[in-house]
Amino acid sequence: MTPELDRRRFLQLAGATAFVAACGGATGTASPSPSTAASATASPAPKATGRISIYSALNESTNNQLFAAFTKATGVDVSALPLAAAGDLQTKITAEKNNPQADIFVGGSSEFHDPLGKQGLLEAYQSPNAKDVAAQFKEASGLWTGWYTGIFGFISNTSRLNAELGGKKPATWDDLLDPAWSKRLILPDPIKTGGGYIFIATQIFRFNRDETKAMDYMKKLHANILSYGPTSPGVITSITNGEAAGAPNWSHDILTAVSIVKGTKNLLGAQAFVDWVLTKDAGELNTKLSNRGSVRTDVAPAPGAPTLTSVTLVNYDRQWATDNKTRIQKLWQTTVGIQ
Repeated sequence: MTPELDRRRFLQLAGATAFVAACGGATGTASPSPSTAASATASPAPKATGRISIYSALNESTNNQLFAAFTKATGVDVSALPLAAAGDLQTKITAEKNNPQADIFVGGSSEFHDPLGKQGLLEAYQSPNAKDVAAQFKEASGLWTGWYTGIFGFISNTSRLNAELGGKKPATWDDLLDPAWSKRLILPDPIKTGGGYIFIATQIFRFNRDETKAMDYMKKLHANILSYGPTSPGVITSITNGEAAGAPNWSHDILTAVSIVKGTKNLLGAQAFVDWVLTKDAGELNTKLSNRGSVRTDVAPAPGAPTLTSVTLVNYDRQWATDNKTRIQKLWQTTVGIQ
């Protein structure tokens, strides 16, 4: 981690957000009758082979290491389209619904996967490894299964923070309204990124769902925003490069989720990917790549990473945020004058 970037300062945060694995559903085969079972020799389960196409909103280093580990573990190759904006990938999958080009969608929170499932664009799949994931982190029918939890906080460029703001770091979201931050902040685009939208939803929940107060806050904050970054990892890069002094953003490297696209051309391969990312090995690799927390209880948090009990959390209602996403995004655009 560059010494110029401080990711360890956390505000009154968005709460744990489960990043989702919306998984394709394979229809089960009928069990043989007792008499048939006694005389028949069970056929081995078909093995995943070939290649899967992944639409990925992950950063490059995560893509490279994660997919290489998956291929090594399963023998299934990966062809990836990297586009680190979950909203853009959601739009692309929707546009391709009559001729799907992806098998897996990875990146973004449940707010971007759940609508695809409701439109019938994801395969429902209950991975055997989902038994290790708490009910609160998975959709009951298997449309998505949480992969990891993340905490939304504040990152800053140490040099600019010291030179321009006296080294004083914000302690609450309201501190970001101080005129001293004028044009010194970058926010992930709330239309294109899960992080940006979750930031808005966080304000709504901390104001007890008073949307008027939340939008008043976003309008005041807009005066201090230098730009809205098209990707969450890109915002981290911008802060590292000193383009701005700070940014509300994921306090790990990048948010991650996964789902199987309806119409996949390699269902077994796609299911193998979902099965694999829910393993302990994959959870530990994911934690190693950044400060993410696994939904698996047997995966230890990264050294120095915050736990859900070490930060102040708002009562974040993930389902409400999902169901109201489009309406809230449009409300925000109208409030700040962005179309």
